Amino acid sequence: MNRMQQSIENAQAIATSDALAVERTLAGERDAFRVLVERHSQNVFRLAYRMTGNRQDAEEVVQEAFLRAYQKLGQFEARANFGTWVYRIAANYAIDRMRQRQKEDARREPPRAEGVEDDPMNRVADDAPTPERLTQSLELRKQMEQALAALSHAERTAFVMRHWEGCGIEEIAVVLKSNSGAAKNTVFRAVQKLRLALEPMVGTKIQARAMGTES
Repeated sequence: MNRMQQSIENAQAIATSDALAVERTLAGERDAFRVLVERHSQNVFRLAYRMTGNRQDAEEVVQEAFLRAYQKLGQFEARANFGTWVYRIAANYAIDRMRQRQKEDARREPPRAEGVEDDPMNRVADDAPTPERLTQSLELRKQMEQALAALSHAERTAFVMRHWEGCGIEEIAVVLKSNSGAAKNTVFRAVQKLRLALEPMVGTKIQARAMGTES
């Protein structure tokens, strides 16, 4: 059995097991839902962390996603994939959480005095980083996080789901509440912006590796 065939069979086995756990939960076995949480919480956390950029928000997204999944389990279609379904719930809530955090940060930010420029010493990015520094994975990751933070919520979501989580365009379109063409354009736009942001600092190959788009 080759690796691809084994992976497909494993995915089918998980989907069948998930469907059984959903059925048991709906029948009144509340403990059956724990199987779903234990099986998918790590993947949902990874998605949430990459979207929100911090552990606290990611943990909140995971908790809320599974709570909403439990509350709406009656709406779950038996033919659907539970992992994909809870992914969509998590991604949608992560977008809402990022928007809420943005508003909270804006309210906390003190008003800037007119005519006062930002202190260059407060800038996170170095104006002229050395090549040696750029080769450090920690520095590269920091630059990547900054580039991701500069994307719109939709662009960040599309990029993370497509290139880091391997989701299909149709799944991304559902989360973004758009059509496939628009979702594809959003992914493309996000990749172009990230490439442009990282281009002055790293070579093409390292840039692709950092973005997770290396072929």
